[in-house]
Amino acid sequence: MKLWTSFLRTLNHLWLDADDTRSAIPPEMLERLQRRVAASEQRHSGEIRICVEAGLPLSYLWRGAPARERAVTMFGKLRVWDTEHNNGVLIYLLLADHAIEIVADRGLARHVDAEQWQAMVVRMAEAFKENRYEDGLTQALEETSALLMTHFAVANAAKANPNELPDSPVLQ
Repeated sequence: MKLWTSFLRTLNHLWLDADDTRSAIPPEMLERLQRRVAASEQRHSGEIRICVEAGLPLSYLWRGAPARERAVTMFGKLRVWDTEHNNGVLIYLLLADHAIEIVADRGLARHVDAEQWQAMVVRMAEAFKENRYEDGLTQALEETSALLMTHFAVANAAKANPNELPDSPVLQ
């Protein structure tokens, strides 16, 4: 049974591609999300990245790797860990597994417990079940922004707050 489940998972991941990602997150939504990330980052020193992948690479599938492993890898590849205050956050969606992962860097993770992140994932999943990807991502973005504002608010609006990472979501 496990072999059959693994086979079906692999087929599902290979079946989905970049067109499925663009269908879930069309260009107009991509632009709106990018503007929301940019606006959010004006109010705190954190960096937020959104990554949506259709399926896992074969190397992950052969090992039976979970979505969390890929999310942590993308956290590194997208350099979310490489912020001055160690307060980057990756919101990761894996369409083939209907998986949602949030990876927060150590600066923010010391202030926010796993239950808060999990509650956010549950709310996103509810929106995604109804194909309301923009609503789910916007809500997650707002909640993440609120957490970053609580712990890393920009004290002085006139003070330079460099944009350390691109604001545009990554679609793969």
